[in-house]
Amino acid sequence: MTTTTVVHLLRHGEVHNPNGILYGRLPDFHLSERGHQMAELAAKWFSGRDLAVLYSSPLERAQETAEPVSTGFGLPVHLDARLLEAGNRFEGKAFSSRSVADPRTWGRLYNPFQPSWGEPYSKIVERMTEVIRSVRKEAWGREAVCVSHQLPIWMARRAAEKQRLWHRPDRRQCNLASVTSLTFLEEQLVSVSYTEPAGSLYTGGPSVPGA
Repeated sequence: MTTTTVVHLLRHGEVHNPNGILYGRLPDFHLSERGHQMAELAAKWFSGRDLAVLYSSPLERAQETAEPVSTGFGLPVHLDARLLEAGNRFEGKAFSSRSVADPRTWGRLYNPFQPSWGEPYSKIVERMTEVIRSVRKEAWGREAVCVSHQLPIWMARRAAEKQRLWHRPDRRQCNLASVTSLTFLEEQLVSVSYTEPAGSLYTGGPSVPGA
């Protein structure tokens, strides 16, 4: 009999960020009121599934997104630094698509393929692949949830689908509180699916890249 295991990558909900800061790995950025609603909708989407384990990035917004899943399934939240947001040299600054035109940023934008402004895409894939592998083994024959961030989830998906890692940030399919699901038969990945449980709460794309 073939064993099926599913690892769900859940992106955190909307963050309270009135100043439009690229918060990256900075502490004390929490979910907004709507972000908490998004987390509740995501937890509801998992209702009825056979969840065995729950992991989260240590950042507050990820842990707060994991809480409704933890409560609903009676699962402890295991923190794993491999699920952290990608490192970014613009962290702590107000940054938007218009910032690319500012000459002061050009020194960090010379190589979009690595990328030169942050953690290399290959390193993100390496750590995400490691945590997915270990969580899959722990949840063997059942399902698992890992709460992470847009870029790490998108990199994990692109690697799983054997796509090139460099990409346009504004074309990532990884919206707030979305779920990217990796289905394995034994140890072989057989499908990748995507859904947006909180889609009814979207008011447009995020103003801060990554997030």
